[in-house]
Amino acid sequence: MDQLNRNLRLGALGALAMGGVAIGLTEFVAMGLLPEISRGLLPRAYAASPADAVAQGGWTITAYALGVVVGAPVIAAVTARMPRRKLVLGLLAVFVAGTVASAVAPTFGLVLVARFVAALPHGAYFGAAGLLAATLMGPGKQARGYAVVLSGLTAANIVGVPLITRLGQTAGWRVAYLVIAAVFLITLAAVRILVPEVAATPGGSPAGELRALRTPQVWLAAATATAGFAGFFAVYTYLAPITTEVAGLSAGTVPWVLVAMGLGMAAGNALGGWLADRDLRRATLAGFAAAIAAIAAFALTAGTAEGLFLGAFLAGGTSLFVGPALQARLITVAPSAQLMGAAVSQSALNLANSLGAALGGLVIARGLGYLASAWVGVALVAVGLALAAAGFAGDRQRPRGTADPAPALRG
Repeated sequence: MDQLNRNLRLGALGALAMGGVAIGLTEFVAMGLLPEISRGLLPRAYAASPADAVAQGGWTITAYALGVVVGAPVIAAVTARMPRRKLVLGLLAVFVAGTVASAVAPTFGLVLVARFVAALPHGAYFGAAGLLAATLMGPGKQARGYAVVLSGLTAANIVGVPLITRLGQTAGWRVAYLVIAAVFLITLAAVRILVPEVAATPGGSPAGELRALRTPQVWLAAATATAGFAGFFAVYTYLAPITTEVAGLSAGTVPWVLVAMGLGMAAGNALGGWLADRDLRRATLAGFAAAIAAIAAFALTAGTAEGLFLGAFLAGGTSLFVGPALQARLITVAPSAQLMGAAVSQSALNLANSLGAALGGLVIARGLGYLASAWVGVALVAVGLALAAAGFAGDRQRPRGTADPAPALRG
């Protein structure tokens, strides 16, 4: 019976992680296919200046990120009393519809709208699925529960994103997004079959979830995640043109560079989840410091094939190392509104996606070269490190007698 229960739990966790795979595909494939998307949707601009068109095409990534920023807190608030499994199923249905719309929208403007709509359930999915996974794994494993769902993102980057990127390069980016919609549909079926129902947080309410936004530490933690991860996305967004235009490699090499980054992300996510459950502060500060060094090394060496692959691995690994810690941090500072805390984390990460893509595109459009985006990334991660240090310093200044909101995740 114990083995049966264990297998059922693993199946449920796998289904939730599959949602992370699908979300990783819909979000990150755009980065590998950015030249193809830009050429297909902006043919005149691409013919005049590929770099300018790619920078403009980056708005498809920005639109998705902004959809996450808007959708995560709104959905978290209005679904506070909804059972988590039911919520996850509804969010997956929206993903299916939005991703299909992204694939078939005929113009650049409509694709932007479709990407925004497709992104609305992103943050709430990671919040609800992460809470489900943490419940299934048991007390004291909250960060590892979120790491399980985030592992879907890393798996997507190791296998799925490179494969779908290659498919998009050969069959067209629209075909790639139709395949991604099918992955969401399979995930919906798996969650419906394998994941047990878990009630909403007792006493949860829209007002209670929204009250978390009054806490200064929530905003500081969100700003930390935004700045820190914006540095990663300033690199990731322009990885394809860096591969072809800076390192001088073929477009067929892009999926393999994505594999290298994905392997780093997987290793960093697993190690980061383990350490965050033991020492949240150390995991956060050490991770940011390592990310600064890794992205700087990428900027200095990505002109060679060796430097490109190693730098992509290290940038992905150090950046995702911080992921579970940042998710756990936001839940720690919003203990009575865990869904909102988890959702705000995703809003912050995708605001980071938007910010990193936009600032990276800005320096590229100014003629500073594709690697200038990596130096922007170094500066952004440094801001994240400073904000993280300030947040933990604020914890130490908490008045005597104030309870730690989440002892299992103490930083």
